[in-house]
Amino acid sequence: MKQRRFILLRIATALAGALALPMLAHAQAAYPNRPIKFVVPYSAGGLPDTVARIFAQRLGERLGQSVVVDNRPGANGVVAAQALATSPKDGYTFLVTDGSMFSINPAIYKNLGYDYKRDFMPVSLAARAPLYLAANDKVPAANLQDFIALAKAKPGTLNYGSSGIGSTHHLTMEAMKAALDLQITHVPFKGSGQSVPALIGGQVDVLFSALPSLVGFVKAGQVKLLASNAASRSSQEPNVPALAETIPGFDFAPIVGVLAATGTPAGTIERISAEMAQVAKMPELIQTLNKAGIDPIGAGPADYNKAILAENERLSKAIAVAGIKAE
Repeated sequence: MKQRRFILLRIATALAGALALPMLAHAQAAYPNRPIKFVVPYSAGGLPDTVARIFAQRLGERLGQSVVVDNRPGANGVVAAQALATSPKDGYTFLVTDGSMFSINPAIYKNLGYDYKRDFMPVSLAARAPLYLAANDKVPAANLQDFIALAKAKPGTLNYGSSGIGSTHHLTMEAMKAALDLQITHVPFKGSGQSVPALIGGQVDVLFSALPSLVGFVKAGQVKLLASNAASRSSQEPNVPALAETIPGFDFAPIVGVLAATGTPAGTIERISAEMAQVAKMPELIQTLNKAGIDPIGAGPADYNKAILAENERLSKAIAVAGIKAE
């Protein structure tokens, strides 16, 4: 009798398990069953917003759910970080941002209210956007080596423009100056909308800027591209050397990625990461991003985490070199 009951119990257990498998598979397959939100800590039109919107459209098509971009600018990323932190940790709200939120902001602003290691989980390194060292046509330098020789021969006589103190444009140049022992005077502006015209007008000799801001002037012969600030050459300008070819390990190209709030289920992070990787390979997306001066990547959480930590280390050194103090 006991043996019979034991056999019946095993059969019942097996049947229950068999019935549970389809339900479990259905529950797993059900994600996502409603729209997903990409929170961007900047106004529409910037680099993270552009990446978010281009990826969101293709990602939504693959997932069968819309991916909505929600711009939350303000307070150096705090507004967006709070929007993520106060949302349910269910895999339906993500942050799309550049690395400055975790590298530059904590070094120059006290008491931000968010912390990368405590509050965020990396999901996907979506893209990078190299900045290019550009010289106006009156600078007697045809390439990077000519420019370095010129700067060394005339210390303190050349100047460079930036998008403002503490910007990636500023810190890239300060890191380059320190690595090559160059003396070039900084002239800060309020964004590339001011600095690039100053370059064209001859008010500054060189600057770092994104390709879309420069390409028209390059074609017109008003600007020369000397180098990029990425670790390797970009497919967009394969003939322009990366500064890393002259300064080993140099890499200040802004990166943009997707992050989740700490506590988000691992399964949803894996799903979004995998889908982002596939989207990054789409020829149409690659073409669209390249027109905006952006290289798609689509790397997973581990690689994105390494990229963020490495960027934090490099930029903290550049901030120290630039003499910027936390406010």
